[in-house]
Parts: sequence; structure tokens; C-alpha cells
Amino acid sequence: MASSDYPLLMMKLLISIFLSTFVVTNVVSSETHCREFKSIISFGDSIADTGNLLGLSNPNELPHMAFPPYGETFFHHPTGRFSNGRLIIDFIAEFLGLPLVPPFYGSDQNVNFEKGVNFAVGGATALERSFLEERGIHFPYTNVSLGVQLSSFKESLPNLCGSPSDCRDMIENALILMGEIGGNDYNYAFFVGKSIEEINELIPLVISTISSAITELISMGGRTFLVPGEFPVGCSIAYLTLYQTSNTEEYDPLTGCLTWLNKFGENHGEQLQAELNRLQKLYPHVNIIYADYYNALLRVYQEPAKFGFMNRPLSACCGVGGPYNYTPGRKCGTDVVESCNDPSKYVAWDSVHMTEAAYRVMAEGILKGPYAIPPFNWSCLSSEIKDYGSSSDTELFNEQLM
Repeated sequence: MASSDYPLLMMKLLISIFLSTFVVTNVVSSETHCREFKSIISFGDSIADTGNLLGLSNPNELPHMAFPPYGETFFHHPTGRFSNGRLIIDFIAEFLGLPLVPPFYGSDQNVNFEKGVNFAVGGATALERSFLEERGIHFPYTNVSLGVQLSSFKESLPNLCGSPSDCRDMIENALILMGEIGGNDYNYAFFVGKSIEEINELIPLVISTISSAITELISMGGRTFLVPGEFPVGCSIAYLTLYQTSNTEEYDPLTGCLTWLNKFGENHGEQLQAELNRLQKLYPHVNIIYADYYNALLRVYQEPAKFGFMNRPLSACCGVGGPYNYTPGRKCGTDVVESCNDPSKYVAWDSVHMTEAAYRVMAEGILKGPYAIPPFNWSCLSSEIKDYGSSSDTELFNEQLM
């Protein structure tokens, strides 16, 4: 071989290696970030509960969301969901071409969990009840923490999927919705009068619990996680009522929300994203997506008319009394409380939860807008699934985000 040919051969070799690496990298990237989900596995609280608290309740002492007007808009009867209709998890299932995710607790033996199973329970906390009570945070609701939900999932695997290899395959091909969870840890602390300093100390503990659950599910085969942040609680009807003040400086002049409470929500979101970024570096073969519920909902409060809601939408559709159509102790679903005539114009359904219309906008912001971080690649899905909602809905949403 002539010495003059050596540089040319080396150049060809380097190009060949580069192209090989490029092809392999793109194959891995495509496999990692573009998955056709066969099911949804969900954990969380009332924001994602599709009927678990109802299934766990004493038939003689049913919770208020077991009665009309809950469920009136889409299902035309109560389903155990804390809204007038569908939740974010329902819109995600529809987008993926999957059936609505059935609740696990109290379910009939004939329920098919092949394409989804939901362990989210209304009132659930991330931290264990005993841990919170040791800190003086007492609450009368469910004892089904995130740890209890995860234990239920592991114990149910033989019935859900059979053999260990089949179960690993099921978990690997599922979209795992990890929350929203943690909001009640903060809610219960605020409602018993804990200071903001004490509640801030809970944030890293809540996030560590979420992170541990994700890590455990990764070890079981989990490949894709959608992990929501908290709502802007400064816009919550319950908090606006609890912390009502004549000091106008505490309110955002654009939205009317309590700015100090929204900063708390931002703090949680920032710490959660930092932890998810750490996990992503540890497990590069896994998709860990932050669902920015905070900004997806805050956007609606900032420009409600663009999304079809009433101006200054800080009023519960289902409530009574006070400046926010809510009186503590008088719950939606009881005889003394009625719902509004047109829930589609309202953002808030009751004192804590959103209407189906608000959840739909939030879901679209996660699935098609800028509120999934990093944005998930849905390009591998069929055109039918990608066309979730009408084209006019999609165009309107994208226009509203400009």
C-alpha cells in the first residue's frame, strides 16, 4: 500500500465508524423515546382517582363524591371521580387509544386490567400517615399512601399478569403515571395550621418518596414515567377562602391568586424537576417526563377567556356562599350545595378539584403543548391516536399558547 493512500483510508475508516455510531444511537433513541404503550399504570390521589376511594368506602358511609352532581357532564352519574366528568388520566388514555383506566380497589373480579390499572386514591399522601401524625399532621381520610399503593401493585402482579417475565413485559410497555401525589401532605399540614417554614421542610421528603417509588418500578421493568407536579394552590378555592385577607399585596393582580402560596408550588416543582433530572442521568435507558401541572393550570387562570372560561374564574362551580362560592364544611354532593348551570365555563369544580373542561386543557398542554418536560415523542403512535380531539381543537390550543 502506498504511503499516500494511508490518510485517505484513515478518513474512510473514521467516517465509517461515525456513521455506524450515528445509526446505532438513533436506533437506541427511537426505541427509548418512541414507545407504543399497551397499558397505563397509575398511582396518586384524587386528581387521578377513577373510583378507588369509592371502592374502599363503607357502603353505608359513602363519601360526598359518590353523589350527584359529581360525574354529571360526561358519565351522567357519579363514578368516584372528583369532578363533573373526565380527569387528566382519562384524556391521556383516550389520546393513547386505550380504555379508561379502571380502579383497582373494590373492583369486581371480572374487571380486565390488561390495558390499565389505577391505584390512585382520593386523600392519599406520599408520606406514611404515621410519619405525618408524629409531626402533628392529623387527617380523617384514607390511609392509602404511595407506599401502600405500590405494595398493592406488587402483591397483585400474579393476578394482573401471571409469570414474572409477563409482568416485566407489562410494566416495560406501560405508561406509568406517578401522581399527582404529595399535594395532600401539604394540604393537611396547611389545614392544621402548620407554618410555611414547617411545610417547606416536607418538600424534600415528599420528593424523596416519589423518587424511591420510581426507582423501585424501574427495577421491576418500568421504562416510561409521567410525573406530575402540583397545582398552583394559590388559586385553589379552599386556600383562597382559608387565607382570605384585605391585604391586596398578597394577591397576583392578574389572576387574583395568592402569590406566596403559588411560590410554594413553584418550589415543589423546581425540587421535583431537579430530582427527576438526577434519576434520568442514573437511568438513561428510561423516559422520565415531568408533567408541569402548575403552569398548565396557571396559564388558564392568566388568560381564561382564551380557553373558553369566564373572566376571573376564581369561583367553584359546585359550592355555596362566600366570595368564591365555597363555605368550609358544606361540600359538593350534599343536599345543601348545587352545581352551576354551565361547568364548561368554570375552572374549579369544587373547593379543590377542577372541572372536566379545565382538565382537558391541562391534558392537551401535557400531550401536545409545552408542559411535558422533556416533550415526549408521540410520533410512533398511529395517526388515529395522534389525532386525539378535533383538528380545530388542536389548532385553537396551539394558537392559545402563542
